[in-house]
Amino acid sequence: MKNRIVLLLVFFIGALGIAQIEMPVTYSFGEKYSDRYKYSNLLSMSEDGKGGSILVRTYYTGMILKPKGFLIEHYNENLELVSEYNYKYKSDGFIDAYVKNGQLYMLFLEYDFDRVTYNYSIHRSPIFEYNFRTENILTISSDYVENALDKNYYNRNFGRGFTTTVLFNKDKSGFVISTHFKRRKINQHHIYLFNSAAKQIFNHNFSAEVEEKNYAFENIAISKDLSTVYIVGKAYFKKKRFTALERKFQYELIQVSATGAKTQTFDEEGKYSEALIPILNNNRLQCVGFYANRKDNRYNGIAYFDVDPVSLAIKSKKYNPFTQQFMDDKFGRDEERQIQNLVFKNVHVTDKNEIIFNAEEYFVNSSIQQGPTGTRLKVTRYHHNDMVGAKLDAQGNMLWVRNINKSEVTQNDGAYASYSSYVQGDTTYFFISSASKSPQMIKNERLIFRQGMSRNRNIFLISLDGNGKMEYQKIIDAKEARLPLMVSKPLLCQNKKDLLFYAKRGTKKQLVKVAF
Repeated sequence: MKNRIVLLLVFFIGALGIAQIEMPVTYSFGEKYSDRYKYSNLLSMSEDGKGGSILVRTYYTGMILKPKGFLIEHYNENLELVSEYNYKYKSDGFIDAYVKNGQLYMLFLEYDFDRVTYNYSIHRSPIFEYNFRTENILTISSDYVENALDKNYYNRNFGRGFTTTVLFNKDKSGFVISTHFKRRKINQHHIYLFNSAAKQIFNHNFSAEVEEKNYAFENIAISKDLSTVYIVGKAYFKKKRFTALERKFQYELIQVSATGAKTQTFDEEGKYSEALIPILNNNRLQCVGFYANRKDNRYNGIAYFDVDPVSLAIKSKKYNPFTQQFMDDKFGRDEERQIQNLVFKNVHVTDKNEIIFNAEEYFVNSSIQQGPTGTRLKVTRYHHNDMVGAKLDAQGNMLWVRNINKSEVTQNDGAYASYSSYVQGDTTYFFISSASKSPQMIKNERLIFRQGMSRNRNIFLISLDGNGKMEYQKIIDAKEARLPLMVSKPLLCQNKKDLLFYAKRGTKKQLVKVAF
């Protein structure tokens, strides 16, 4: 009788479109530590090269909260806090931090009002005996502008006189700095490549290309020898009239080296690229993203381009429309079916040269609200909504695409919102944090996670296997994880099987390890 019941249960679960199963993970909690800085933001997590990890946070104090310095935490392989260092450097110009060869590098962009210049600088120190040295790596003369370092995915502002972008590759072996200065008849755009030691590899003058278009760079890939960088970005047309719904830009791929630059476009009539990302793998250069059938902001499918890495000639291309299953995942039977605002999060190439990637529906909006004193305040909200997972074969044909419904909005630190992903074999795992006890199931086909109102958060793991089959499990209960995890900022360890998450609330903190 027991065996019959078990068999019936297994059959019933297998018949569901989406099942809750036991995921191949274990987890462990580090000790809870007291923290003197209640208000802070996690900036980066890096491995120390000896099994431990280095965390960098900026902290805020005062009646009106202002950044007062950086707290550097060092944990060993057992998740034990072995040291803290308070780098009392006041700056709101932090960009990124990473560890290479036993050194912690912190990159800043700051304005010098006396010299009327923007300065990129590196602060570096050994991680086992902190002694920071500062080196200026790039200086640009310019009047001060608001938000010079801007990465707005949708509406970039080039009319302020100066705009700049910093992009790192995935393993942080190098980074690109783009600077565009415009004043009266001066119109200069430069692209700089630096290695992980913050030494300049080359500087390319890109000014001739900005006579007709302004460029907003979004993603990069760098060759292993650091001789060539491939940049994908939006090229915004100038001196041209547009209708209210018409697209004012096109995506372009730029190849830059010490000897010059080349540019490739992708759009054709009825196929307009969106959110492309370059992939360098085994001497192949591929671009993957989305496309629209019309010149508006509605996506219709997934685009793939196989590009010659030397000439940038397009060797092959594929346009894969979204499947009916994907549309049902996202909308059910709703007639309103507009897909937009997708931003890439992660890309992985398998041993069979298949491409697995995921993206998030992300957008920002603002409103004016009246404060308690009657003053009018601008409130900005960051929306981290649905997750998209897809798989392409080695020729760019879509094998499957799925949508996971999620609705999150935050006004400040987004580390607790959004999601993180991990690929093992040909299965993608998504980590999300939700106050809901369980996701909402609609006809066993649509999986929906709501944000919820509780302070405590459950950690769910959703999987998409090699055939796109979706399953999920609550892997950490809110009663056990008393501190919320910064689920969107994990550290993937070099063994490729462990992920570290930082958990913090108020004056308590700890590390959490999830192992596959």
